[in-house]
Amino acid sequence: MTYKETVEYLFAGLPMFHRIGAAAYKKDLDNTIALCTHLGNPHHHFQSVHIGGTNGKGSVSHMLAAICQAAGLKTGLYISPHYKDFRERIRINGRNISQKAVVDFVEKNRAAIEQIEPSFFEMCVGMAFDYFAREKVDIAIVEVGLGGRLDSTNIITPLASVITNISYDHMNLLGDTLPKIAFEKAGIIKPGVPVIIGETHPESAPVFREKAQTVGAPIYFADQQYDVEVLEENLLSGQTRYRILKGTQLLVDDLRVDASGPFQAKNLATVLETVEVLKIGTPAFLPKIQQLNLLEDTPRPLSLPDVVKDGLGQLRALVSFQGRWQTIGQNPLILCDSAHNEAGLKTAFAKVQSMHYQHLHIVTGFANDKDLSKALPLFPKQASYYFAKANIPRGLEAEILSEQAQVYGLHGKPYRTVKNALNAAKAKAAPEDMILVIGSIFVVAEVI
Repeated sequence: MTYKETVEYLFAGLPMFHRIGAAAYKKDLDNTIALCTHLGNPHHHFQSVHIGGTNGKGSVSHMLAAICQAAGLKTGLYISPHYKDFRERIRINGRNISQKAVVDFVEKNRAAIEQIEPSFFEMCVGMAFDYFAREKVDIAIVEVGLGGRLDSTNIITPLASVITNISYDHMNLLGDTLPKIAFEKAGIIKPGVPVIIGETHPESAPVFREKAQTVGAPIYFADQQYDVEVLEENLLSGQTRYRILKGTQLLVDDLRVDASGPFQAKNLATVLETVEVLKIGTPAFLPKIQQLNLLEDTPRPLSLPDVVKDGLGQLRALVSFQGRWQTIGQNPLILCDSAHNEAGLKTAFAKVQSMHYQHLHIVTGFANDKDLSKALPLFPKQASYYFAKANIPRGLEAEILSEQAQVYGLHGKPYRTVKNALNAAKAKAAPEDMILVIGSIFVVAEVI
């Protein structure tokens, strides 16, 4: 098979949640276990960190991967969804899995795939774990796809489990209350494995504490440990400067992170607590990696601040970080962000209100299963809107979105494609205006 034929086979034959929605969601781990058993349980042959949560898990995953690389570790990164090419989901040291490796995996395991009939998620997890094992990564940063307890990635026993935060999203699958959602996310907490919680919330914290106590997992709340202060944000360069305090102790006076956005301060605290708990980049971390005798070269000895500075200062170069509060144009300023649920949109628009511009233009689109009654009231009324349907089967028709938006006082026009919507915004925007592309990740994917 050629690479093109392989991709067509994968997308045509394997249900993909982010394209077709809940119909692709599997409520058990049977297929993943069966596929990985066929592959020789590759996840037993590398160490990992497991990242879950509602918002920020992608950013935290990328940051941790960059820090691990800066510490000299051969680092696998598994994320979902992807923007342009599904190979973005599987990377080692920032490089996508090769086309040949994808073709070889499918050709070698096609009979098992057709017998087991895994979902797209399940197949990608098997491919990622097989690739990481074959390439002998020192550590893999593994992002949860959906939920946690029943997510395809939840067959690993990591060095640490990380849950960034809890908010309302995918309620038709995860539950309609924060404790119910937290219960699903808490499913990645493993016996004896430390768990780092990014944000302390009165409704979710008791759920996490109870699960951690039940399985004997040490639990840490990052926002109770670190105070992260934004010193300067440069949208044109995409770099942000932070001052980091742990309690009353100044940890880093000027930390430069190659990423921007109103949510990154919370993500950074989560990352720092994870680095501290695991002692990444210090001699104390080496025995954990060497348990499987996979480490060929000893990482260079760095202090914790140096590891953080080295990794986060070159985030995009190390791990191809994109799509989060990313500047893609100037005069007018064009920002794009993948915020699409209640918590993410609240944070994004609070930041927008504090920024300086003459007029705001918003290009947006959603999946057809999104609860617009929770999302649309968060959008600012004093903006011009350009509604578009992302080029995926479950994309919401632009005309329907436009009609629903008018109910909440949001006025604009529907466009057949995201590209047409953005071009229309560019044509109408003055140099002093701002264009924000926000909503479904697939809308953002079509402009970056």
